[in-house]
Amino acid sequence: MHLLRSLLLAAMTFVISTVSAGAASLIRDADIEYALGELAAPVLQAAGLNPSRVRVLLVDDSSLNAFVIDTRYIFIHTGLLQRLTSAGELQAVIAHEAAHIANGHITRRMANFRSAKTAAGIGMALAAVAAASGAGEAAVGFAAGAQSSATRLFLAHTRAEEASADQSAVRFMARAGVDPRGAVKVMEMFSGQELLAEHRQDPYTRSHPLSRDRVRALNGFVTVYGKDLPEDPTAAYWFDRASGKLSGFTRAPAWTLRRAEESVSADITWMRRAAAYHRQSNAAKALAAIDKSLSIRPGDPFYLDLKGQIQLESRQFANAVQTYAAAVKSSGNNAQVLGGYGRALLAVDQPKNAIKVLEQARTRDYTDGRVLRDLAVAYAGTGQNAMASLVTAERYALNGRMKDAAIHAKRAAGALPQGSGPWQRAQDVLNAAKRAE
Repeated sequence: MHLLRSLLLAAMTFVISTVSAGAASLIRDADIEYALGELAAPVLQAAGLNPSRVRVLLVDDSSLNAFVIDTRYIFIHTGLLQRLTSAGELQAVIAHEAAHIANGHITRRMANFRSAKTAAGIGMALAAVAAASGAGEAAVGFAAGAQSSATRLFLAHTRAEEASADQSAVRFMARAGVDPRGAVKVMEMFSGQELLAEHRQDPYTRSHPLSRDRVRALNGFVTVYGKDLPEDPTAAYWFDRASGKLSGFTRAPAWTLRRAEESVSADITWMRRAAAYHRQSNAAKALAAIDKSLSIRPGDPFYLDLKGQIQLESRQFANAVQTYAAAVKSSGNNAQVLGGYGRALLAVDQPKNAIKVLEQARTRDYTDGRVLRDLAVAYAGTGQNAMASLVTAERYALNGRMKDAAIHAKRAAGALPQGSGPWQRAQDVLNAAKRAE
């Protein structure tokens, strides 16, 4: 069951669906993910990690949490992002999770963990974490096909690992030129959680052991490694843009309009207003506002992406196609922008062209479930039902719905040329379904 919020359809896509009503999904937004990537890059480099290989993704959950389950993704809950007040605080969260990767904690935890994964690149671990709510209490069991007690073992953080991650995070931040005092501010935000009953604690507290000793140690690390560093205006801009975009599509429009002028840059102010007006179904004001942003940052691919989304959701399909074409060119073929372009082409009944665009998007980012859904529609629209079944099977596999994935994979395998690339992809899904079972 997709947990798509109608008010978020304009610019955000929940591409990882869930099986249980209490689970959460990923929020996929090209603008936000780019901003998070910009903020993460210096910290990841300082940690000896490749920024192009470690992505920061948002989990749609109002609780305060951040975590990693493999070496490729850092997950941050929307509730935590909205609670943070500066770029340095967010970079502290990223640095801490990056430290778990750099220090080998994740590798050791994964050593004996066998997750279902297809040669086509369907990561069951990704589907599991996207479906996990809170501290990820169903993540491992879900990836293995059963919501089991294995999760506690998987996500249990030892005090030694946390102390190591704290120290490394401060060192990485200082090395990256980021004031490490942000790490202390984040820790202080959780300082009262240990006194609460477990069911009232935020997931971060349950999965990351806190103590006064740990807070004192973190202050000591800051004293040793830290420097009195000024806030980087570029980092402040991208933090404000990411948090502003998120709040614009999750908080009440009236709240956004009252606070839009608090943004660090005028283009962000107008972007937030565009989001609010669009949620109020005022397309004219929304488009006028995003055009203001574009007048300040001409050719910005993600403002063009938002404009295309507004036009598409306002049924201005032809205009949306033109806007998305410009956004794709400006973004250097960003996968999510390509997905929006393909969606617009479907809206003007051009399924053949949509297939070309959506296949590019799928190749660049196989984790975007909405691209797979639209690709299935495009293949069906051109009479390629076997391919429609194949990508539907892959989408279900990505979502963790392996029984449904197997049904569609069998249908696709029976109609595709045996031994062909698509036929092999269907076999991959079937094999993954067997392992999950």
